[in-house]
Order: sequence, then structure tokens, then C-alpha cells
Amino acid sequence: MGDTKNFRRVWKKPKRPLNFDLKMDELKILGTFGLKTKRELWKARTELSRVRNQARSLLALRQDVREQKEPILMNSLSKVGYVQSDATLDDVLNLEINDLLGRRLQTIVQKKFYFKTPYQARQAVSHGHVLIGDQIVNIPSYLVKVDEEDKVKLTSESVFNEILSKPESDLGSPETENIEIPTEAPAEEVKTEAPAEEVKTEAPAEEKVTPEQPSN
Repeated sequence: MGDTKNFRRVWKKPKRPLNFDLKMDELKILGTFGLKTKRELWKARTELSRVRNQARSLLALRQDVREQKEPILMNSLSKVGYVQSDATLDDVLNLEINDLLGRRLQTIVQKKFYFKTPYQARQAVSHGHVLIGDQIVNIPSYLVKVDEEDKVKLTSESVFNEILSKPESDLGSPETENIEIPTEAPAEEVKTEAPAEEVKTEAPAEEKVTPEQPSN
């Protein structure tokens, strides 16, 4: 058992993190799958590297040992949907990062309920609007197994159910990104303007004309 204070990291940073092409690829993947930080991407890449290393190690074994251990690896990968049930080790070596990120709960919810952006799907998961079977799962990075994919649904209290029931659903539009359950607004007070006061203007005083005195 490891030290709880100094636990081992489950991801590895890239060797050249400041490489321009690498940074552009990372930003593209973050936007496509709605990842919060690069750490989530690094975890997925580390997992992909681990799976490939297992496949390479099996190829180096004797044929009799390989026949015993290969089905164990293929069965575990097919359960989470990384490969098909009839896949081979070559298919494992050809896996890409998109294959792993595509099995996240956030991505499954976006495709199943037609969210327009992955960030809206992430918000729905994080706020407890998504069920897997009878249990609420609020972890966007949760890996959905193949047999759990049909059990992903929205909670009965979710506001998104009302939106989906509309003929022309606007689910996933920018207006629903920060959607909240509507509450009754208090009635607005009707303000009546007081009648304007009449402005009394005084008539200009008449000028008194004094007769001119005759000159001597």
C-alpha cells in the first residue's frame, strides 16, 4: 500500500509539452471531448500506453502462454468498448486516444441525448441529471461498459425531460447551457405615473409709459 500523502501519479506529462504541434492537437482534443484540463487527456494517454505495452508483451511470449493470457486482455478491453469481441492484438496496437475518450460518460450522454456541445453534456452529468440503471453517476470521466450503455438515461426530475418531449427540442442550444428549473416569478407591481402638475406662469407685467416732459 502506498503512502497516502505522496501517492503515485496515474498520468505522465508529455516529454515536450511546449511543442507547438502537440499543443494544437491537445487543444483540439480538449474542445472535441469537452475535457476540463489537460490532466484528463494525459490520464487517457497513459492508459492507452499501458494497454499497448500489454499487447506488445503478449506478442513476445511463447505461443502456448500467449493463448492463455491473450483472451483475458481482449475480454477486459471488449467489456469497456475499446475493441470488438472478435478483435486481435493488432487492433489493440492500432487504438487511438479518441477510442478511449469516446467511452467516457460525458461523450455517451452527448451522443445519446443530442447535446450540441460536450460542455453542456458535462454540466448535465455533474449536476446529477444522468442515471446508469438506478444509480446517479455524476463523474464525466466514468468509463461506460458496453452492457451499461443502454441503461444511460435522464432522471425523472431532470428539466431536460420536458425539453426532449417537445416536437422541436432545443436541447443543447446555447440557451440551455446554464439552464435551471424555472420558478414562479413574483407579480410585477404596476406603477402609475402621477399627473404632471400644472405649471403656473405669471403674465408679464405691463410696462408703464411715462409722458415726456416738454423742453424749455
